[in-house]
Amino acid sequence: MSSTDAVACCGVLELIDGFIQHLATERGLSVNYQILVRRFLEAFASWFKMKHQSETAAAVTTDHLGGFLSQRKKDGIAASSARIELIALKIFFRWLTARKHIAFDPADPILPPRQEKHLPDSLNESDVQKLIESVNGTKPLDRRDRAILELFYASGVRLSELMNAKLENLSLEEGWIRVTGKGSKTRLAPVGVAAREAIAAWLEHGRPALVKPKTQSHIFISHNGTRLTTTRIQQIVKERAAMCGLDPARVHPHLLRHSFATHLLNNGADLRVIQEMLGHADISTTQIYTHVDQARLKDVHRRFHPRA
Repeated sequence: MSSTDAVACCGVLELIDGFIQHLATERGLSVNYQILVRRFLEAFASWFKMKHQSETAAAVTTDHLGGFLSQRKKDGIAASSARIELIALKIFFRWLTARKHIAFDPADPILPPRQEKHLPDSLNESDVQKLIESVNGTKPLDRRDRAILELFYASGVRLSELMNAKLENLSLEEGWIRVTGKGSKTRLAPVGVAAREAIAAWLEHGRPALVKPKTQSHIFISHNGTRLTTTRIQQIVKERAAMCGLDPARVHPHLLRHSFATHLLNNGADLRVIQEMLGHADISTTQIYTHVDQARLKDVHRRFHPRA
């Protein structure tokens, strides 16, 4: 069989496995993202086989991809989801083209749908203070929960980053913690004075009471000595919000991350510095916080300017 014939007979489904392995080993993307992309690409392969009686990757055209995406839109998916799915298709077919599994890239001419801009919600500074300072008990779980809230707000860490944070990666003396974020990338996140004091109190007076023989080095542990799960951390934040009179449906760990970034920007921090602290690979991701600031300025202008 010639190389041209080999290209022509490669099926979409059989090529997906190699692509997912590429995402895992060469790009270091998360297992959850790999599962999401696999599910979507397999859905496309199934649709293509049913609609066009073909399984061959080389037979896919731009019109076929457009037809599939149009069908997805008719199925009612959001523009944000459609954008994610198109990106997955583009990366997949670009990879196929680069490795000469197909002769040309049928996804290249397709433009992504306009991205909807949703401004991230955030707590104001007084509500953050109210939430954190309401946890003032001296029992081990009180000290733990106070330290969790302080670290979320002081460092802007993600939920998964806080859950996996370990003692050996924390330096209270120097005021930083090393965390592992998206794409297995590590960064140093700042730990402010208030957070350092709360964490130190937890490590000295709270955590030792919960340690069991099989306890590992995670900073935050449960009452039985195991690492806290993401679900439990979310529950802790919501429970503490409810106890101080805030709406638990609104308050969640990522809201504290948004609040961290928004308050830094409002107080004059450079956007590039905020990008580095948040662990954003692209500055455009961080720039959404400038829209938050602009919205705040417009609101102030509308309310106080005599001719607004």
